[in-house]
Amino acid sequence: MTTAPTIILSHPQLGENIGAAARAMANFGLSDLRLIAPRDGWPNPKADAMAVGAVKLLEEAKLYASAREALGDLNLVFATTARDRGITKDVVTPAEAARRLRAAAAKGEKTAILFGNERAGLDNDEISLCDAVITIPTSAFASLNLGQAVLLNAYEWFRAGDDTPRSRIEHGPIHRKPTREEMFQLFDHLERDLADSGFLFPPEKRDVMKRAIRATLHRAKLTYQETQTIRGMIVALAKGKHRPSSGDKS
Repeated sequence: MTTAPTIILSHPQLGENIGAAARAMANFGLSDLRLIAPRDGWPNPKADAMAVGAVKLLEEAKLYASAREALGDLNLVFATTARDRGITKDVVTPAEAARRLRAAAAKGEKTAILFGNERAGLDNDEISLCDAVITIPTSAFASLNLGQAVLLNAYEWFRAGDDTPRSRIEHGPIHRKPTREEMFQLFDHLERDLADSGFLFPPEKRDVMKRAIRATLHRAKLTYQETQTIRGMIVALAKGKHRPSSGDKS
């Protein structure tokens, strides 16, 4: 398993933002939080309230007096800033940073992303201690909340190693994709009743019509529950099943 990067917050001002950062970390599999001289001290009850289910990250957060101390044991560190600091550094997107962080972690290197405070961000000395800079592409307005910045970078790191399908319809046992055999049973059921009703006519076009019906059902990308519903509809139509509606009079 690839080791997740450490998240380091330098001189964070608001406990709420520290809590939001921890919550974002927990969402995407990051657990090592380091704090450099939080303005309002530590621990901070406002951070706990914002973190919700990620309070454990706050309880295990490590405190440091300076960036130099917080970065001492790390091999690869990215600094985050939206401003041109006049420092010659490689500037990458969060997605590219995630790729490099994973590649470094795969080689056993310890990695981190360093975030500045809400008012001024990182200073030039802090950036000079890092290997490269992450800048989040935005529109004309580049100001992001600290928690948002952590969220975006944590998400890109997670996404770089995530194998979740880009599109899916399965949301539970009855909404799963049907097996081939379950689809075959639907085909057989429908085609049998259509043949009995005389729909598959004339005989020489029967096979072509069957293939067209099967293609239509395939394109529908039915769930298991939907295949069963269709089979119930076929039974009701074929047998003339009828339940009184609310408008029927007995």
